[in-house]
Amino acid sequence: MLAGHFALAAVVKSRQPQVPLWALMLGTQLLDVIFVGLYLGGIEKLGSVDGGPAGYGELIITADYTHSMVGALGISLVAALVTAIAWGRRNGIVIGAMVFSHWILDLVMHRSDLAVLPGNSGGLPRLGLGLWQLPWASAALELAMIFVGAFLYYHAAMRTAIKAERVEAKAGNTQAGFRNQAMVASVALFVFLVGTLVADFIVEN
Repeated sequence: MLAGHFALAAVVKSRQPQVPLWALMLGTQLLDVIFVGLYLGGIEKLGSVDGGPAGYGELIITADYTHSMVGALGISLVAALVTAIAWGRRNGIVIGAMVFSHWILDLVMHRSDLAVLPGNSGGLPRLGLGLWQLPWASAALELAMIFVGAFLYYHAAMRTAIKAERVEAKAGNTQAGFRNQAMVASVALFVFLVGTLVADFIVEN
């Protein structure tokens, strides 16, 4: 659900403009970034529903540390603390929430493959609402998130650009062009988000 995670980052950027978009996007993917390291080390694994190639929505993840509920919460708290030290408490809370949002969205999408405790300690029932079992529905949800994220990002960027141009106009500069920059950035973001969704279908099929 790469596109959905990034789209959420765009939504949050429209409401928390002080946080860099790259940091929000990295936050939404931090669990997967750590997962890659553990996957390469043979600690966490990926598979498919039928054991063959995994098409869109057919992944089964055995990530009992990074994607366990408690593990994800722990990583989120660490990310929040590190960010708060560097960028302040408010930004720390935002980044921590973005990191944990990954687990929330995965809970909606994944089949029952998400552990509660790290290492699946205690053998508690695994979690997952399984929207991926309906690929058309999960793709529609991601596409809707893309449109919402791009729309909100565009309006926030344009508001900021208009304010900046007014400041520049008062200073005698009428050629600032901040709205053009906002438009280019918004279109680029939309193309990027759609591209990640398309890439999911290509890579997983």
